[in-house]
Amino acid sequence: MAAKQSQPNRRFDRFNQSWFFRWFVNNKVTAALINVLLVLIVIFVFTKVSSIFDPVGKVFNILLPPVLLAGVLYYLMEPPVSFMQRKWHIPRVVSTLLLFVVILALVIWGLVSVIPLIQSQITQFLTAFPGYWNGLEKWIGELLQDSRFSQVTQQVENALKNVSSSWMSTVQSAAGATLLNIGGAVGTITSVVMTIVTAPFLLFFMLKDPNGFREAMVRVVPLRWQDHLRHILTEISQSISNYITGQLTVAFWVGVMFAIGYTVIGQRYGVTLAILAAILNLIPYLGSFLAMIPSLLVAAMTSPQMILWVLVVFAIEQTIEQRVVSPLVVGSKMDMHPVTTLLVLLGAGGLYGLPGVLFGIPVYAIIKIIWVRIWHWFVSTSSLYEEQAQLPTPATAPAAAPADKPTSPAPEPPADKK
Repeated sequence: MAAKQSQPNRRFDRFNQSWFFRWFVNNKVTAALINVLLVLIVIFVFTKVSSIFDPVGKVFNILLPPVLLAGVLYYLMEPPVSFMQRKWHIPRVVSTLLLFVVILALVIWGLVSVIPLIQSQITQFLTAFPGYWNGLEKWIGELLQDSRFSQVTQQVENALKNVSSSWMSTVQSAAGATLLNIGGAVGTITSVVMTIVTAPFLLFFMLKDPNGFREAMVRVVPLRWQDHLRHILTEISQSISNYITGQLTVAFWVGVMFAIGYTVIGQRYGVTLAILAAILNLIPYLGSFLAMIPSLLVAAMTSPQMILWVLVVFAIEQTIEQRVVSPLVVGSKMDMHPVTTLLVLLGAGGLYGLPGVLFGIPVYAIIKIIWVRIWHWFVSTSSLYEEQAQLPTPATAPAAAPADKPTSPAPEPPADKK
């Protein structure tokens, strides 16, 4: 009987010692390739049955805008609400209502003072644009009369004519599309109104019970996983909070700096261009440079000297932003390399356009947090990483004795007095 039981064990031992087990079964590369293959199979299956999830996608598209708006406002308003509750012992509901009143007052002030100013500057720009364009064409024509530019004169004139004709055709086609797509415009306006009406209610309940959503998700999973999920959700929330508050704070100060700079140099439509720069600055690394394009165009339509002054303002703003504002506000909280940030922006923007550019980095941060947790769990449980899992972490590793200080011999006991 024992001989019959030992025979399968010997076969199993021979299999463990075979080249197939060592090179294919018990191999990290094989395990990684199998995991990738399983993920690709799941993605392929979902692409074949994607029509089943169309109703879910429609509901998701309806609910996503108010939830996103409420989430962004939550991460901006939660710190002052918690501060009033902790420091001044104001009930959380009362502090939330007080903050709502302050924000409502700011919105009314913006509608009364800032919005009319922006509307006036945009109207003035559109009215004066033909004159600006004619002046720019005249200036370029005078510049091309120089003999040094004789070879490219005809090409530049053709390019200017093409730009003018394409600009007019674009405006006409946009106007025609707007008239033909009145139904879509009404639907968009309805969605915006519903978002504005629904988001404050979601925001109020999120501020009233900030941990309610997290605990509701935690209670769904088994008890042994609840602490891990709670830590993951807390880390994700902190990462999103750092990104949103940091980007919006930096964007605010960028708008202030551009507004001051454009006012000092006398740039036309300075307030509108500064607000545009603040909005575009929400795109990391690229926003300020994108904001310079309309500023340089307006400066070129004003005078060549204004182009130089705009570049000076841009250089000063970039210096202050990179040396003072960003290190103080954002720092290294996102723990992302600049190259990784640019790749995420390019990839997300190419796939999803403007929403991908705005939300690509926080989504990447969420995926990174979840992936790191899963990887640590896999390393600690898989037999492929037994040696790595047994290595002590820096927090638990014993401190090594300094090598440059020789240990002194123990002192000899004093001799007994006789």
